[in-house]
Parts: sequence; structure tokens; C-alpha cells
Amino acid sequence: MNQLALERMSIERKLCHAVERQEFCLHYQPQMDLHSGRIIGVEALLRWNNPEAGMIPPGYFIPIAEETGLIIPIGEWALREACRQNSEWRTLGLPEITMAVNLSAVQFRQHNFGGMVKAVLREHGLDPSGLELEITEGAVMHNAEASIALLLELKAMGLQLAVDDFGTGYSSLSYLKRFPIDKLKIDQSFVCDLINGSDDAAIVSTIINMAHTLKLKVIAEGVETIEQLSFLEHQKCDEMQGYYLSKPMPPEKIKHLLASAHEVNNKWSYKSK
Repeated sequence: MNQLALERMSIERKLCHAVERQEFCLHYQPQMDLHSGRIIGVEALLRWNNPEAGMIPPGYFIPIAEETGLIIPIGEWALREACRQNSEWRTLGLPEITMAVNLSAVQFRQHNFGGMVKAVLREHGLDPSGLELEITEGAVMHNAEASIALLLELKAMGLQLAVDDFGTGYSSLSYLKRFPIDKLKIDQSFVCDLINGSDDAAIVSTIINMAHTLKLKVIAEGVETIEQLSFLEHQKCDEMQGYYLSKPMPPEKIKHLLASAHEVNNKWSYKSK
């Protein structure tokens, strides 16, 4: 227990200086439209390469950042960098895509969050439609009425809004229909067991049907096999991401991937480098 406490204190100390020392970077995982095969977006994923400790997994340092409040400056840096990067890709004339950025519950509740997002978009000249914010069920349900007001503010800017890890929290359907969201993201814990005769297949099918009834799009994450992909296509899922398509990549590789886009028989194809 002492060792764990010391490690945590060490991570917290290093986190305090990580942004100013430029130790963070973003990798991007492509998101594909299942009907056309076109890459329509990427999800920005935070990476931390500390000079002393090396590459520290997000699952280890993000909870500490949330508990200490350090997620506020870290999250703002990630949002700015993601918007800057998408603006740069568009300036280069690459196919326009949506940049998906995760928000923690702490960020979602910070004062004047909407104003900060608006300032970041203006700073980098990115059209609001080029940014998608992913919010977990827990974050939006913590204070549902306040969440609705903030989501309406963000939606009025022209942003895309998605509920992340759908199915793992405690959504109320009476609130879900009031949230001005565009997309539900099926958690990978449901996708990984799709074809093994489990209840996950029924859950995924139900989520897709419910979302379409509410006129929402659905994206499945964690797709790793052709069997999972085929199931999702058969159920008319709209979009997917996962290792079957691509692992998260640094920005240069995404640039080459987008530049290689070509259409054959109404289906898009890409060459990874």
C-alpha cells in the first residue's frame, strides 16, 4: 500500500508539469462510415511520454488527473491541439473529417465550458461541424437539467455531440430523448463478445434500433474482427472504429491515410503507410 501511495504521489507530481513541458501528444483512431467505407472522423486519444517514467497508460493517469482537478488544463490542451490539428489537415486540402474529443465529467462541469470551446474554435479557425464532443452517460446524468442546458449551448454552436460508452451507465430514456445529441457510441465491452452467442448481440441490436427510432446515429467501438463488422453491417449500424480498421496513429500517418483516399464502385478505399 505504501508503494502504491508513493507511485500515485509521483504521478501526481509529474502531471503538474506535464503540459508546460509538452510531454503530452495525441494519437488518432479513424472512424468509418459503414455504408460507404469512407473515413468520416477520428477520435483524439491522449498519450503521455514522461522522460523519467516513459509511456504512462491513460487508464492510469487520467483518473488521478480527474481526482486532482489537473484534467482541466490537460483536457483544454487536448481540445486545443485536436482542433489545431484538424484545422491544419483541412488547410492542406485533405478530405474533411470530424474530430472527436472525449470530455471527462470534471471538464463538463467546469465554469464557462461553452465559452472556452467557442474560443478554441475561433482561435484555430475550425468550423464547429468539424468538432464532436464525446460525453459519458455518467457525466450527463450527474445533473441532468444542467447538462441539458450546456448541451443545448454547445449544439447551438454547431458542434456534433455523442454519448460515449453507451450501455455501461444509468441513462434514463426520459432524459435521453431530451438531450440534443447526434450519436450513441456502443461500448467495446458489448462488441467484443458479439458473435459468441451471448446477450451482447441482443443488447447491441436493441441500442441500434432504439437510436434509429430517436433519429440518432450509432458508432461501435472496439471492432476487431470481420465477424463483428458483418454483424454490425447486418444490423445497420452507422459507423465503426477499432483495430480491424486501424490502431490509433500519430498525425503524420493519419495525413497519409486521408491523402490516399480513392473511390471505387461507390466504396472508399485507403492505403495505410
